[in-house]
Amino acid sequence: MPALTLNLADFSLEHFMAHYWQQKPVVIRQGFKNWADLISPNELAGLACEDEVESRMVYKQGEQWQAEFGPFESFERFGDNGWTLVVQAVNHWSPEVAELVKPFAFIPKWRLDDVMISYAVPGGGVGPHIDLYDVFICQGSGRRRWRVGDVGNHRQFAAHAALLHTDPFEAIIDTELLPGDILYIPPGFPHDGVTLEESMSFSVGFRAKSACDMLSGLADYAIDKDQAQHLLTDPHRPIHQHQGQIDKADFARIKAHLQSVLDNNTLLADFAGSYFSKTKCALDLQALDEPLDAAELINALREQPLVRTGGLRCFYVDETLAQGVCYVDGERFDFGPACKDAVLALCDQDEPAYAALQSGLNNPELVRQLTEWVNAGYWYFKD
Repeated sequence: MPALTLNLADFSLEHFMAHYWQQKPVVIRQGFKNWADLISPNELAGLACEDEVESRMVYKQGEQWQAEFGPFESFERFGDNGWTLVVQAVNHWSPEVAELVKPFAFIPKWRLDDVMISYAVPGGGVGPHIDLYDVFICQGSGRRRWRVGDVGNHRQFAAHAALLHTDPFEAIIDTELLPGDILYIPPGFPHDGVTLEESMSFSVGFRAKSACDMLSGLADYAIDKDQAQHLLTDPHRPIHQHQGQIDKADFARIKAHLQSVLDNNTLLADFAGSYFSKTKCALDLQALDEPLDAAELINALREQPLVRTGGLRCFYVDETLAQGVCYVDGERFDFGPACKDAVLALCDQDEPAYAALQSGLNNPELVRQLTEWVNAGYWYFKD
């Protein structure tokens, strides 16, 4: 399969990031030239029949929106009009679909959510809604009409227990997407897509976490790791005059106590790496029937490309990189300073070369862990 190349005819990547990213929607005509679907409708439907894959069917029954969650046994009862099959994290299950992530490598992977694919028949859509993430909607085969409104105070309501919709909006973009066209939409902009003919849409989503989510995650991490257990102290406290008062000095103590956790860069680095490397959806892990030992792993590395399985999240943080620390699927791994280059290769490259890993292969712990990862299917050797 030829490599997918992002084509920006009207502006540069730098212009896009400066003027559109997180600011306003834009249509990128023929963002992918000579587009060919990365997966067929039948293959997508097959994934929606699997227990491990998150999928849903959205349709209308009269004027009432409906949503059903997979796995599905068949689709015949839905008819020929007005429904959409949505499958999450298809990049976890299809190496071909995982290739769609690469053209968007100008945004770091810790911001990546997944590649969601929808197949729709004429009249199909999921209704007008607002997303809490950035999305590049890449039109596959067929045509779909998209309307996008401006960011603002839009009322949202539950059109169904599984569908949060928004009121009708005035469109600032009203267009048809053809195969290879891309529609970029930042968070907060209402949008509505309706399929004009049988079509596929490939959505590359970049999720942002709220401060509430991250603070909750930090608290869970600190509890799990027995961190931030130091007590608030107040020696030499003056005599208090008002029993019900939290005065300015006490408020400052409380704030400083909490701030001391946020100022602990090592704790924050380990939390960030672990938190953002956790996968939201299941991975397609193909454990080896005949596990390799360390020597067999090193021999295989010399002869075959090592490939990271689709959707696996592995990161390093500048704060702890010098110590050879990386974070894989929510776990922290410390391989030591001599393994820094190998850590960079594992996290930055989908197919790390033997030469890039070589310095780390002198470290028994890295070799042991890499062997464990390969045997479990987190990385695999491409024939």
